[in-house]
Amino acid sequence: MSDALSPTVSDRICKHMNEDHAEAVLLYAQVYGGAAAATAAQMVSIDPEGMVLEAHLDDTVTPLRVAFDHTLQDSEDAHQTLIAMVRQARSQAESR
Repeated sequence: MSDALSPTVSDRICKHMNEDHAEAVLLYAQVYGGAAAATAAQMVSIDPEGMVLEAHLDDTVTPLRVAFDHTLQDSEDAHQTLIAMVRQARSQAESR
């Protein structure tokens, strides 16, 4: 059974994404957050409706809110949604 998206689960997901999938987080900021010029990004939080990122643009850190295309049910839904989003973002980035 998957965990509900509590603040503790959000922290766990963000830590994992920032440590192990920094490239994916940057793509989320560039493609979904409208920060195409971002050079780095961190995932700050995730909830059933979306995620909050911090994008590094030049010498500033800009907060971004990225909404999901559906309301997440649990941590497994978050996992699958984040995978689908990075695949779509990579596809969009490659077609530019």
